[in-house]
Amino acid sequence: MITILPLAAGAAIYGFAFGLLAAQVGFPWWGVALMSSLVHAGSSQIVAVEQFAASPAVIGAALASAALNLRYIGIVASLSDILDGLPLRFKLLAIHITGDENWALTMSERAKNPTIGAPFLIGSGIVMISVWTLSTSFGAIVGSNLPNLEEFGLGFAFTAAFIAMARGLWSGHSRLFPWLISFFITMIFVLLGLAKAYAIVAGTLAGLACIAVLRRRSNHQ
Repeated sequence: MITILPLAAGAAIYGFAFGLLAAQVGFPWWGVALMSSLVHAGSSQIVAVEQFAASPAVIGAALASAALNLRYIGIVASLSDILDGLPLRFKLLAIHITGDENWALTMSERAKNPTIGAPFLIGSGIVMISVWTLSTSFGAIVGSNLPNLEEFGLGFAFTAAFIAMARGLWSGHSRLFPWLISFFITMIFVLLGLAKAYAIVAGTLAGLACIAVLRRRSNHQ
């Protein structure tokens, strides 16, 4: 669990920023804590809060959040060997607390030492979800007692937190083209005046389609 602490410290910073802004748009601290513990997905939480602040489009927020987390289908599938033999309740726990950070760290450590498995994944996951929930809750408590974050120059916190998480998902220049496609499709939908949530869904699907095409071409070569 000690190995995950540097990553947890980074998550705490943008978790605090998320909590600040969530409180500013009307989310109570306990609501932020509940969301962080039950959803445990920073990018989708940011999008959902922004969407709820702009409009009551619950379906749009849910679709955008789901689109951002489609990668977890692959992440969970990659855990089949690690979770093999565990009771169902522990499998469900492991899946829930698995995030980008502790999954990447577990896979990295497992590549060096095949004995690394479920205990490492679950232990590091417990650290991450605990830090995330506490940092977002603390940010919400602080944010609810501040008048207006724009006056403190913190209006960029949502964007900064999202950029920090996106940077963690960067896997090299081989993924540059799908990222660009996703960005441009999203911007086109935004410029057309559609809801941002639906623009995110469109951009995500375009990026996934691009990755599928590139993989198919590489397999045929």
